[in-house]
Amino acid sequence: MRPFARPAALASLLWLAATLAGCGSGISLDEPIEGPVWRLAQLGNEPVAPGGEAQVQFDASSGRVSGSGGCNRVSGAFTRSGISLRIGQLASTRMACTDPVRAATEAQFIAALQNTASYRLAGPGRLALLDASGRTVATLNAGR
Repeated sequence: MRPFARPAALASLLWLAATLAGCGSGISLDEPIEGPVWRLAQLGNEPVAPGGEAQVQFDASSGRVSGSGGCNRVSGAFTRSGISLRIGQLASTRMACTDPVRAATEAQFIAALQNTASYRLAGPGRLALLDASGRTVATLNAGR
């Protein structure tokens, strides 16, 4: 019976696997999202009006996410492992939002956050939140 692979063939196979593993986006599957303020840029495939206040920030030390839906402050817990991202039930203030477009954007943004199952970094300073089927529910840009 012959051995499965000769040492030289095995070394070549390992080198090839390591080389192919290095191909791709160049972004680690465990790229942190904690730290920057992420400002809402799109809901699904639709851009949001410029100047909106909708934003979130993830804090690794507390496991909390906080921000604004555009009218109201929001906060809750989150867990992240690799590209998996789960945002727990969000608490929100109850300020009246007199602009109906802004109120609708806020409701859709909060729903997108609640439906997030994973994420991907879609370029420098750009975060895509994905639902369980892999569909982009929101895109955010890193801001100050």
